Amino acid sequence: MPANRHLFLLANLLCLPLWASGQTVHRCENMAGHVTFTTLSCEPGENLSLQQIHPYSPGSIASTGPTVGPLLPEAEWRQTSAIETRRKEPTIVGQFQDRCGNLLDPRQRRDAILDRRIMPGMTQQDVESALGKPDSIKVKNSSTRYSYKAKKGRSAEVVFDERGCVKGNP
Repeated sequence: MPANRHLFLLANLLCLPLWASGQTVHRCENMAGHVTFTTLSCEPGENLSLQQIHPYSPGSIASTGPTVGPLLPEAEWRQTSAIETRRKEPTIVGQFQDRCGNLLDPRQRRDAILDRRIMPGMTQQDVESALGKPDSIKVKNSSTRYSYKAKKGRSAEVVFDERGCVKGNP
């Protein structure tokens, strides 16, 4: 039975509030300005001042006095119920400008690449993503022509303008 009694006392000591563990410390300053903190008394000739120590309590801040308060005060129901939340449409400050004049939006571009379709406004990189590396590349004046030989019954020829964008309907 005495062992149970000791365990009970130990458990109750662990449940004490944090403010109960605060203590007083002596601040000792000598003539040269050297400061020492101790729980013992100061040396002869040193200035003594008592300092209250309060351990940090998570979720609270120490005020100027010995009390510890919460970080945010509890809101009253009346204060929060009157707040209206209105959704606003986002304002677009800048917009991506591709070199092909934004003929395709990103979703159309992605769908075309996944479906292996070539559309005006696609770049050379988009065409290579959709169809792979071309079998032959011909450059004439300021236009480039990609040729894809018949694979699975499909052959294609894609013409790019001087900016590297698909011209017209392929």
